[in-house]
Amino acid sequence: MRRRLGQILCSTLLLLVAGNVRLAAIENEPAAANSAVLGPGTNASCSRPATPLEPADPSVTAAISHKFIASQRFRENTSPAAEVRISWLGAAFMRRFAVKIEDDTNDVALQIRALNRASNDNQIIAELHDRYETRLADVWCFLKLQAKGESGALQTNAVPNIFFVRDATGELGAVDTLWGGAGWEIGASPLGGQRQWPSGSRVISR
Repeated sequence: MRRRLGQILCSTLLLLVAGNVRLAAIENEPAAANSAVLGPGTNASCSRPATPLEPADPSVTAAISHKFIASQRFRENTSPAAEVRISWLGAAFMRRFAVKIEDDTNDVALQIRALNRASNDNQIIAELHDRYETRLADVWCFLKLQAKGESGALQTNAVPNIFFVRDATGELGAVDTLWGGAGWEIGASPLGGQRQWPSGSRVISR
């Protein structure tokens, strides 16, 4: 009889332990889900504008017609006639990105995601895997759609929009756009630092 009671008590304890382990796992599931840096993505569509052509020799014109020339687009100008109202261009952006010329290839599908928590570049890129890289032409295309700070894919509430773009030397960097009231403020920074992008920042990726 005692042996039988001991077996029953042992079986009951095992069931209780298993139940507690499962309960702990369930309780930890939301925490694991919330550990993601990025929220779910939404599709973003943007058709790149053609590069304006200036009078030139026909052969030269043909050569540049399929290029995105950053210096022709990114200029500080907040006048009503500005193609995109830009109130500030950072020194690092001017030095590394404004001198870039890109091949104007076909549009690619892009995604918009928001940061669930403050995160640095490396944390964001790690979660995007191999789909983090965009181009200056993408940055410009989105700015053109919200040239005067209209609502759209980019935030206009003084929280950054982040793109990961290669500069004129081929080095990957972070380009951020922020609506400052009078116009867009565009900066750039190298990767690998500990700068924390605030929660709610939007990340544009492939």
